[in-house]
Amino acid sequence: MSRRQVGSTRRGGSLPFVGVINSKSKSSPLVSVVLVVLGVILLIGYASRSSRSSGAFGGSREADSKIEGDFSCTAEVERAIPYLKKAYGDSMRKVLHVGPDTCSVVSKLLKEEETEAWGVEPYDIEDADGICKSLVHKGIVRVADIKFPLPYKAKSFSLVIVSDTLDYLSTKFLNKTLPEIARVSSDGLVIFTGYPGQQRAKVAELSKFGRPAKLRSSSWWVRFFVQTSLEENEAAIKKFEQAASKNSYKPSCQVFHLNSYH
Repeated sequence: MSRRQVGSTRRGGSLPFVGVINSKSKSSPLVSVVLVVLGVILLIGYASRSSRSSGAFGGSREADSKIEGDFSCTAEVERAIPYLKKAYGDSMRKVLHVGPDTCSVVSKLLKEEETEAWGVEPYDIEDADGICKSLVHKGIVRVADIKFPLPYKAKSFSLVIVSDTLDYLSTKFLNKTLPEIARVSSDGLVIFTGYPGQQRAKVAELSKFGRPAKLRSSSWWVRFFVQTSLEENEAAIKKFEQAASKNSYKPSCQVFHLNSYH
């Protein structure tokens, strides 16, 4: 049967291979289906690679990695230190950082001239390196559950910086924790939080954070600050944005500048 089809095709047409293809398609329809499926898979793979290389909406690969969770607002704090110094000046003389990996932030702050730094690590540091354990041993960094009062007197620090912490708290605990953090600051409070849509905790990290991050919009945070009687620091916001703009620095996290309680 197959040979007769090929022969008749050769006699009647100028495309000798069409008959062969038709013959195989008729005898093996499954092959055609498989080829179509493979073609679709290849197209999807190509589109996926293209979006990863260019980022969503034409962004960079770095921006795409942030969406996948390969970033942290604590790391953003380290990048922002020069701009925070421009915004706060003398208020950077005595700083408390609250958040995971606080040892790295504290270590960098201690390298700044005329800056004293302390840290609160909300999570276990069993895998911490020697430098971090040394900071804990000296009392510079403390491991503490921020759902409870901080072990410091009111206005113990000129500036308090918070990152990668509030995103993992429910509103119930935020109502207690944020005012408590503000209590120990005298000149201001800076909060770094993730943007909605960013994945902040992978499955392997849920055991550490206890729950996935709940990333809130800037409007949500502004309303919450009003509810907790915290006012935005307009002067610091302006100085920070000017310094950031001058150096083409754009934070990967939301940054809120608040006044301390008076």
